[in-house]
Amino acid sequence: MRASIVRIGNSQGIRIPKVLIEQCHLGRDVDLEVKGEMLLIRSASSPRQGWDEKFRSMAAAGDDTLLDGELDNQSSWDEGEWQW
Repeated sequence: MRASIVRIGNSQGIRIPKVLIEQCHLGRDVDLEVKGEMLLIRSASSPRQGWDEKFRSMAAAGDDTLLDGELDNQSSWDEGEWQW
Protein backbone atom coordinates (compact mmCIF):
# COMPACT_ATOMS: atom_id res chain seq x y z
CA MET A 1 0.00 0.00 0.00
CA ARG A 2 1.33 3.43 -0.88
CA ALA A 3 0.74 6.62 1.12
CA SER A 4 1.71 10.25 0.56
CA ILE A 5 3.62 12.44 2.98
CA VAL A 6 1.50 15.46 3.97
CA ARG A 7 2.35 18.70 5.73
CA ILE A 8 1.07 18.96 9.33
CA GLY A 9 2.02 22.37 10.73
CA ASN A 10 5.83 22.55 10.80
CA SER A 11 6.07 18.76 10.53
CA GLN A 12 5.19 16.13 7.99
CA GLY A 13 3.21 12.93 8.41
CA ILE A 14 1.37 10.13 6.74
CA ARG A 15 -2.22 8.98 7.09
CA ILE A 16 -2.40 5.33 8.08
CA PRO A 17 -5.55 3.59 6.84
CA LYS A 18 -7.84 2.28 9.59
CA VAL A 19 -7.55 -1.30 8.37
CA LEU A 20 -3.75 -1.23 8.84
CA ILE A 21 -4.09 0.27 12.33
CA GLU A 22 -6.52 -2.51 13.27
CA GLN A 23 -4.34 -5.26 11.77
CA CYS A 24 -1.29 -4.01 13.70
CA HIS A 25 -3.28 -3.35 16.90
CA LEU A 26 -1.86 0.17 17.12
CA GLY A 27 -3.10 2.29 20.01
CA ARG A 28 -2.97 6.01 20.59
CA ASP A 29 0.80 6.00 21.23
CA VAL A 30 3.37 4.32 18.99
CA ASP A 31 7.11 3.73 19.05
CA LEU A 32 9.09 4.85 15.99
CA GLU A 33 12.42 3.29 15.04
CA VAL A 34 14.69 3.76 12.05
CA LYS A 35 16.25 0.59 10.61
CA GLY A 36 18.50 1.37 7.69
CA GLU A 37 16.28 3.36 5.33
CA MET A 38 13.04 2.02 6.84
CA LEU A 39 10.74 3.56 9.46
CA LEU A 40 9.29 0.98 11.84
CA ILE A 41 6.04 1.88 13.61
CA ARG A 42 4.78 -0.36 16.42
CA SER A 43 2.50 -0.12 19.45
CA ALA A 44 4.14 1.77 22.29
CA SER A 45 5.53 -0.58 24.88
CA SER A 46 4.84 -0.21 28.56
CA PRO A 47 8.09 -0.51 30.54
CA ARG A 48 6.43 -2.49 33.33
CA GLN A 49 4.01 -4.46 31.22
CA GLY A 50 3.70 -8.04 32.47
CA TRP A 51 5.40 -7.41 35.82
CA ASP A 52 2.34 -8.50 37.84
CA GLU A 53 2.37 -11.94 36.26
CA LYS A 54 6.14 -12.25 36.67
CA PHE A 55 5.87 -11.39 40.38
CA ARG A 56 3.10 -13.95 40.85
CA SER A 57 5.17 -16.68 39.18
CA MET A 58 8.21 -15.74 41.31
CA ALA A 59 6.12 -16.01 44.49
CA ALA A 60 4.68 -19.35 43.39
CA ALA A 61 8.22 -20.65 42.81
CA GLY A 62 9.42 -19.30 46.19
CA ASP A 63 11.85 -16.99 44.41
CA ASP A 64 10.68 -13.75 46.03
CA THR A 65 12.78 -13.62 49.19
CA LEU A 66 15.34 -10.96 50.11
CA LEU A 67 18.87 -11.79 48.97
CA ASP A 68 20.34 -10.07 52.05
CA GLY A 69 18.15 -11.96 54.50
CA GLU A 70 16.08 -10.28 57.15
CA LEU A 71 17.10 -6.73 58.01
CA ASP A 72 15.47 -6.47 61.46
CA ASN A 73 18.74 -6.34 63.41
CA GLN A 74 20.36 -2.93 63.65
CA SER A 75 24.12 -2.59 63.78
CA SER A 76 25.99 -0.36 66.20
CA TRP A 77 26.47 2.08 63.31
CA ASP A 78 22.69 2.21 62.84
CA GLU A 79 22.18 2.94 66.52
CA GLY A 80 24.97 5.52 66.92
CA GLU A 81 25.36 7.26 63.56
CA TRP A 82 21.99 7.14 61.84
CA GLN A 83 19.46 9.86 62.63
CA TRP A 84 15.83 8.80 62.26
